[in-house]
Amino acid sequence: MIPFLLVAAVATAAPKSAAPPKALITGTVPRAACPDVITPDALVCRALDAESKGDNASAAQGFEEAAKAAGDKDIKTARMYAAAGNLWIAADQSAKAAADIDKALSLNGLDGKQRGQALLDRARAAEEQGDLTAARARMNEAKVTISDDPFYWYFSAALALRERDGGTAQAAITKALSLAPSDPAVLFEAGHVADFNGDDDQARSYWMRAAGSDPGGPVGKAAAKAVEMLGVTPVVKTDPAPAKN
Repeated sequence: MIPFLLVAAVATAAPKSAAPPKALITGTVPRAACPDVITPDALVCRALDAESKGDNASAAQGFEEAAKAAGDKDIKTARMYAAAGNLWIAADQSAKAAADIDKALSLNGLDGKQRGQALLDRARAAEEQGDLTAARARMNEAKVTISDDPFYWYFSAALALRERDGGTAQAAITKALSLAPSDPAVLFEAGHVADFNGDDDQARSYWMRAAGSDPGGPVGKAAAKAVEMLGVTPVVKTDPAPAKN
């Protein structure tokens, strides 16, 4: 069994989840015209702008400030807190993520899918804090509304490996593969599950497919390295160079 590789890379390139921040927030001012005032819409506008530039911490802070400015009675506040929590996870600040997601879950305003996504993010925050029991409990709640989300099953498999439960990990990654069979991150995680369960041949197969699905990308490079650690140098196909005249 070989150790997990490039966990951070997989987290950033994992299958898309059901409700990223932009999907949670609607009806805001266009980012190109963000007004220089302190209102919920203006704060959300600037948060979306920060998110588009990859500044996850500033985006999370912006959504959090927008939620506080809107007040708990505003139907959009829960979605703002959920978006903040999602982005705090991306910024590697799980404690802040947990606090904002708990606030979102305590309010009205999330529909079924959005609540499921917030519960999944709460599970991710708990896992990052080492509370695997809480993480699995939140996952069980989230399953009710987002069982069609490949990221749900991807993360369930990864969590099961942390729990040292190979059977649950296998069942979860099998479901993820059925929903996103060519996603490199799902294939990469499938390799980890196979490796955990002692199937080197299957692990090698999944990692080689992941490397081929993401040539030059972070997950593809990690998958290629994993294959090398099993004693094989993968041949990754890339687009041929144009013929010279």
